[in-house]
Amino acid sequence: MGNIFDIIGPVMVGPSSSHTAGAVKIGNICRQLLGETPAKATIYLHGSFEATGKGHGTDRAVVAGLLGMRPDNLDIPKSFELAKEAGMEFTIEGKVIRSAHPNTVLMTLYGKDGRDITVQASSIGGGRIMVNKLGGLEVNFRAEQNTLIVNNEDTPGHVADVANALAQKQINIATLQLYRNERGGTAVMVIETDQVIPPKAIDWLLSLDGILGVTFLNVTGEKE
Repeated sequence: MGNIFDIIGPVMVGPSSSHTAGAVKIGNICRQLLGETPAKATIYLHGSFEATGKGHGTDRAVVAGLLGMRPDNLDIPKSFELAKEAGMEFTIEGKVIRSAHPNTVLMTLYGKDGRDITVQASSIGGGRIMVNKLGGLEVNFRAEQNTLIVNNEDTPGHVADVANALAQKQINIATLQLYRNERGGTAVMVIETDQVIPPKAIDWLLSLDGILGVTFLNVTGEKE
């Protein structure tokens, strides 16, 4: 069953739910995936995001999201200036991305400690988004539920280890998707959960052999 946002869209600073609200959410989710406000961002806009991005404020919306703003923040139009004040460097260019949704952003973010991530995401209407790729691997999740992302070596046992750890913490798995670049290479688990995963569980997962990285998106904002 749909909700009210399917009819009237999200509460937002306009003019477009896809080109503005969705772009803010993409920036915000990418910021969470990095784990901090980026020190530097390289941003590419594809398709209609590039063609009408400036007119609809897509460029400023993405930067606003990287600063941690929500779609209803009145400071979105001032995001470039606020980013400069915060010491965040960024570049924005157009780019053709093969087989991508028309409203797509590809960005590489760099943290203050040198950590970096590359994310491709699309705005699919009504302020909703789809994260398409993470570090070059297809992932395809909407970031509408609490989401655990586990990067691991593509060897046996990791799915069972993660599922076990969540069960011990009384965390229920809503959905689980698996992706890999090649057999025996690197893989990604994308797990949507009904509950918030506590930091201690994240630390324990990180301590396991073969686990390369763990990120948790607390989409609901609930405390663990």
